[in-house]
Amino acid sequence: MTRQMNRMELLDHINKVSFAVDEVKLYLDTHPCDRDALAYFKEYSRQRNEALTEYAGLYGPLTIDTADASCEERWKWINEPWPWQEGGC
Repeated sequence: MTRQMNRMELLDHINKVSFAVDEVKLYLDTHPCDRDALAYFKEYSRQRNEALTEYAGLYGPLTIDTADASCEERWKWINEPWPWQEGGC
């Protein structure tokens, strides 16, 4: 059984997979037919979206795309600590 990451571990994971997604996007701009790179992009994009959704559900959204995962009852984006307020950035 895999243990759940704490807030800082999850934020670190999001940063790592986001970096991977951004880098492979740049590569795909010049190598659009590279099937391995496209598969890599799809996998890390999936991991990033999954982690962002998990983070939003537990601590509040980091992006507007995941706001609905944490704001089902009310708009609470502004009430949550910002990532840099807890040494996250």
